Amino acid sequence: MNPVLLQSPLANFAQLITSYFIEIWDFLIFIGQISGVVIVLIGAILWFTEVNQSRGKSFVAGGVLLSIVIEYFVLFPPIFVVA
Repeated sequence: MNPVLLQSPLANFAQLITSYFIEIWDFLIFIGQISGVVIVLIGAILWFTEVNQSRGKSFVAGGVLLSIVIEYFVLFPPIFVVA
């Protein structure tokens, strides 16, 4: 028998959990990217329509910061996504 093809149930379970973590991670990255764009858009609308300029500026800054953080995690994902 080939020992490479034979895996323990614990190893299969670990691979299953890792695949779930990868799917959850990808979904969170997607939500973060969409959120960054939406927050910047809402902030720009508030800022340029002069409804609430200070809140609009803070939304734009927060959206840009969120997008930078999300891009960092896209470039340097956790070890379970890489492996």
